Amino acid sequence: MRLILRIAGLVLATALLHLALIQPNHPQAMTWGALRLVPLELPVIVLVLLAWPGRALLLRAMLVGVLSLVVLIKAADYAHFLAYNRAFNPATDLGLIRAAYELGIGTLGQVLGHMLAFGAVLLPFGLVGAFWWATGRWARLQPPRGRALVWRGGFGALALLAGVVMLGQIGAAKGQWVLPVSPPGAAFSARLAYDRLALYRATRAEIAAFDAAARHDPAASASPLLDRLAGRDVVFIFIESYGRASFDNPLYIPTHSATLRAAEQELAQIAGIATRSGWMTAPVTGGQSWLAHTAIASGLWISNQIQYRALLASPRKTLFQLAGAAGYHTAAVVPAITRDWPEGSRIGFETILARDDLGYQGLPFNWVTMPDQFTLTAYDRLLAKAARDGRPLFAEISLISSHAPWVPVPELIAWDDVGDGSVFNIVAQSGDPPEIVWRDSDRVRDQYRKAVAYALQTSLSYVARQGPDMPLFIILGDHQPAGFVAGGPSFDVPVHVIGPAETVAMMDGWGWTPGLFADSALPAWPMDLFRDRFLRAYSTGMPPAFNPLAVNPVVQSR
Repeated sequence: MRLILRIAGLVLATALLHLALIQPNHPQAMTWGALRLVPLELPVIVLVLLAWPGRALLLRAMLVGVLSLVVLIKAADYAHFLAYNRAFNPATDLGLIRAAYELGIGTLGQVLGHMLAFGAVLLPFGLVGAFWWATGRWARLQPPRGRALVWRGGFGALALLAGVVMLGQIGAAKGQWVLPVSPPGAAFSARLAYDRLALYRATRAEIAAFDAAARHDPAASASPLLDRLAGRDVVFIFIESYGRASFDNPLYIPTHSATLRAAEQELAQIAGIATRSGWMTAPVTGGQSWLAHTAIASGLWISNQIQYRALLASPRKTLFQLAGAAGYHTAAVVPAITRDWPEGSRIGFETILARDDLGYQGLPFNWVTMPDQFTLTAYDRLLAKAARDGRPLFAEISLISSHAPWVPVPELIAWDDVGDGSVFNIVAQSGDPPEIVWRDSDRVRDQYRKAVAYALQTSLSYVARQGPDMPLFIILGDHQPAGFVAGGPSFDVPVHVIGPAETVAMMDGWGWTPGLFADSALPAWPMDLFRDRFLRAYSTGMPPAFNPLAVNPVVQSR
């Protein structure tokens, strides 16, 4: 009976190690076919444990640490591919943990969100315990009396041979050499660990290059800037999660195209107004909106939090700082900001209107603090139509109704009925909660469709209300939604420029399409190019041949 239990323990331990080693790191690889993968690391681990049973404590500790770390990286990869359409980068993404926690609470509810967070905290301890037990089953096997040398020599030689096969397969998979015979499996986990270490080192080098670029800003000495605007207000309106999917995905095309066509007809009735539309490539997808906003403002490719922090610590001038120096009153309307935001003043905002500054008295829409329509009326009340010091406005408005969880979706009401926002309370309490809706991917996508339609309808209705002497509006998406919602890998977002015809005409050299539908064949600008092209279009003092110094891996790979 004892022998049977020992054999069962070995089988269970081997199965646990096998599952850890074949664990996929991408949603598309999470299939039953993954179980057929033969991990070449498994025989190496088992044979090493058999060859050195007397020295197993240190060896096991190292193995357990590496195995636990690899499993956690795979899990982080899986989540990042779902949310951001990219792998986890240990050099830049650890700071996303808090944001993920807050979004989880807002999407899944307090109970389930806290349960998942608690499980995530316990997971590393569970992995260490499980792998310590599994490696111990093999490490405790002892050689027969008097046969230790043969035992260790034999298993050591086999471990060396298995290691050579594993390394050979890794090199072949990376194109370093061609093997005469293909191994009967793959060393996926070992290759992933190697690649992630290489990624970490490459990221550190990229950040050093970015830091150098951020400290070199020829636009800082250019003058005059923005003088061709002749004091006209400029308003950037970011629509959360509005991406190319609205034009490429058949789930969204009918609704979003109809919304844009209706807005085009309304804008066409305003004399002297022109529109242009194009594409830009965001540095992120699925989230981290602030990185896209800062790439637009800084003229640098900012795709991770470390680059963001490097920018803040650098003397690089953002578009808003340059506008302030040119005589504009700069402002940010940011209803998603719920705590102190010291970075805002560094980015160049003289006035910051966060959630608690906007006067919303209605109920939140889960994570979304207030509907977009209230955000825009608050901007009117507090900035656009408020008594000012005579300076024009250069403002950014971040609309968030189309931010996940997209439940519930408001409806556009008469603008004069918005009031203090309590009129939205009935809608805020309607429909199924996120924890119900998010059990069904099709319902999630349908809610996204409705939320973006609402954001487009609201923002374009607001623009149309401004009349012929309107500001220059730049309406754009910040990034695509998560991959399972977008339905494709694109990082492109639409951009719509709306304003007086003579002002919009200064952008004619950009080659963008008249109207609200950008030609699908137009090349997408990386977002870091916008700052300096905008400055060149609206400034007589910006050198026409100026090429921004930017770190842009996306452009290099396109």
